[in-house]
Amino acid sequence: MTASVMTSAGEQRKNARRARFAGQERLVVGTLSVGLFLAVWEIAVWSGAIDPMFVSSPSRIAAVALTMIDDRDFWRDVSVSTQEFLYGYLSAILVGVPLGLLVGWSRRLHYLLGPIIDMMNAVPRVTFLPILVLWFGIGIWSKFAVVFLGAVIPILISTYSGVRTNEARFLKVARSFSASRLKLFTSIILPGTVPFIFTGLKYASGRALLGVVVGELYAATAGIGHMIADAGNTFQTDVVFFGVFLFTLTGVTMTMILDRLERHFERWRAPAGGAS
Repeated sequence: MTASVMTSAGEQRKNARRARFAGQERLVVGTLSVGLFLAVWEIAVWSGAIDPMFVSSPSRIAAVALTMIDDRDFWRDVSVSTQEFLYGYLSAILVGVPLGLLVGWSRRLHYLLGPIIDMMNAVPRVTFLPILVLWFGIGIWSKFAVVFLGAVIPILISTYSGVRTNEARFLKVARSFSASRLKLFTSIILPGTVPFIFTGLKYASGRALLGVVVGELYAATAGIGHMIADAGNTFQTDVVFFGVFLFTLTGVTMTMILDRLERHFERWRAPAGGAS
């Protein structure tokens, strides 16, 4: 009896270790793959297989980063790009999510605005940049406008698509119990649209960053994109790659934040296949 209890306890400890490893497997494997990539990159540049004038190396990028941290102009560029991204992206969320819910919920509003949204989606928003610069100048507001336009359309489309794909059987059951339109919206439509909203937010964050980069490359006096353009013109490859790294880090961070928020809001939804 004692031996069987000890065996069972040992199996439980093994299962617990396996569960912990499974939970960390993605992090471990991802860290190893990134580390291997950086090591191969560094060795390729160090051995002379790649010319550092055209492709920098991780160590050189890190050295530039340490130097630029003490540069006041660098932090001014970071501040400008951050403002452009946050103002444009948050404004797109404040407009895109409510308007997407309304367009998806109202058939007439969908008929009215649907063609305009589809038309705007078909046109690359960065093509509006010259006219936006003409309207708002080369300051922060022209970049805010292109970031907003780039982000709001994916949020709109994803949100109203989520509303329109809610299962009709749930709506029929709710209507059979004389549920009001407000009750239908808050208990069925909105919870069922949450995954679509976050899909749109994730895609829109990438479009917003693209708007920042293109806007600052095209016409700007400050910002990380402006820093990259100046560095590229003077063959400062290390600075160029450092700027690219900053945009990459921002995109990855935004995705992680939105993933965490989505998991939080998933608890609000009724579990799939719940008890009848």
